[in-house]
Amino acid sequence: MPSGQEPEPEPLDLVVIPGDGIGPELVDSALQVLERVAALEGFQYRITTIDAGAGAYRSTGRALPADALGRLRAADGVLKGPVGLPDVRHPDGTEAGLLGGLLRLGLDTFANVRPMRLLPGIAGATRHRAGEIDYVIVRENTEGLYLSRGAGAATPHAAADQLMVTRVGTERVVRYAFDLARGRSGAADDGARRVTCVDKSNVLRSYALFRRVFDEVAENYPDVETEHLYADAAAHDLVARPQSFDVLVMENFLGDVLSDLGAATVGGLGMCGSLNVGAEAAYAEPVHGSAPDIAGRGLANPVSQILSLALLLDHAARPSAGDGVRRAVESALSGGGIDLSERGQPVHGTQSVTSAVCEALRP
Repeated sequence: MPSGQEPEPEPLDLVVIPGDGIGPELVDSALQVLERVAALEGFQYRITTIDAGAGAYRSTGRALPADALGRLRAADGVLKGPVGLPDVRHPDGTEAGLLGGLLRLGLDTFANVRPMRLLPGIAGATRHRAGEIDYVIVRENTEGLYLSRGAGAATPHAAADQLMVTRVGTERVVRYAFDLARGRSGAADDGARRVTCVDKSNVLRSYALFRRVFDEVAENYPDVETEHLYADAAAHDLVARPQSFDVLVMENFLGDVLSDLGAATVGGLGMCGSLNVGAEAAYAEPVHGSAPDIAGRGLANPVSQILSLALLLDHAARPSAGDGVRRAVESALSGGGIDLSERGQPVHGTQSVTSAVCEALRP
């Protein structure tokens, strides 16, 4: 290499989990968009595919290969399709082949990041217009009520699950939320960088600890406004005044519920991507299920998977590519290249959406 010449950057090392049902179709769509944006941005990438999920469980007895976590941790990022099949069950009748607990805990991806944006051409469930809803829910991903997954106590007459909130777990997800707010443009209505703490600290000690730690962390971010809301009030305000939110942070279970509520206001789950991120690993995925009833029929909306790709590119230090993908989705929607039915399915098929986004990706 000539003296003074910059070395070629290493290709992005990405792992793909196609998933079940409509997952392979959606992932294929996102990979077509990746190929296009990589060519425009001038970066290289390599893909490794890992078979995981309900189909893998049915054929091998494992939802995730034994050596997979190390490979996922070593990658620059993981693009995952939705997983799960209703007929794949454990002997006790519960659904088998799900990856949420395996990946979130195994990779310690402590923050689930779900942007909520009402895009042009999309009718949400409220009277708000495009641009008026633009916030991010940051959901603690490794503890809370869901830490009791499979570990609760039960008899034929009663059952109990524990809600676990720790100082360390809360500190790191709250710091993530404040750092995220610092990099955003603020709430849609007033431009204020603001983090909203959502809890039920008036009822439960675990949530009182969450709020107390939130306030302690907030002292290190004097440039970011703070707000407290009880979860029931937040549910109301995410419908009544979504334009006032910038970043919201909350416990695992509350984040699961309120992010689906938010999705309804921006056109449904098919319009929402997500990123699960930790100190050493990250994986991006749609927030909806695998919809096996429409698999292979070209009826699935790939926008959620494409927006998840954009989040993964951000994480993998390709923010220009991530922004380009988001702009292309918005351009395809506003220009009529994407035509969705009332059910959120593409009128002209999955590939029509993919082609429209790729066409909208320009230098």
